[in-house]
Amino acid sequence: MKQPAVELVIRDGMGVLSRAVKRLFDIIFSLIGLVLLSPAFLAVYIMLKKQGDGPVIFRQERIGYKGKPFFILKFRTMKMDSENGTPVLAKKGDDRLTPVGKFLREHHLDELPQLWNVFKGEMSFVGPRPERQFFIDRIKEHNPNYDYIYLMRPGLTSHATMYNGYTDTMEKMLVRLQMDLDYLQNRSLWLDCKIIVKTALMIVYGKKF
Repeated sequence: MKQPAVELVIRDGMGVLSRAVKRLFDIIFSLIGLVLLSPAFLAVYIMLKKQGDGPVIFRQERIGYKGKPFFILKFRTMKMDSENGTPVLAKKGDDRLTPVGKFLREHHLDELPQLWNVFKGEMSFVGPRPERQFFIDRIKEHNPNYDYIYLMRPGLTSHATMYNGYTDTMEKMLVRLQMDLDYLQNRSLWLDCKIIVKTALMIVYGKKF
């Protein structure tokens, strides 16, 4: 059996001023995004309403900055009651996706409502993807360093989001955690800009992640 990782002392690579600038960036550009992308919001809303099988917005409790729970917002991509009360990890080719949901997921349009999470300060443009407490408890059985994730606001994108794919196994969850901890130690405003540009280019060129 794999032994739990040793707990480490990890330093945040961003200073107080950089974190303040990062938050200001989040507020300004999430607001701009909400305004400029309002036609896309409307189009997705109409698509999901025409599908006619449940609510348009999906809300799910995640654990975020400083370990506080919040409700992440997404356009609903899965069939109603797809988990039946038991948390299940999303995976590539998930058969729980609706036809419209599959399209939204492939083009990352389901994430658009999270601009509101960013504007409110529950998330950031760049940071670790927020997880549910059910899975956090299981990750911490293998690696107690997960608590350092709470030093950062969860993000819309990250290196782990782009390169680790669907975290549908514990092994991938642990790889994602290590990538997020590496980001914490090395993060800067310049690194955030590079991650945002890389993410945008991946979406434009249709890369699945």
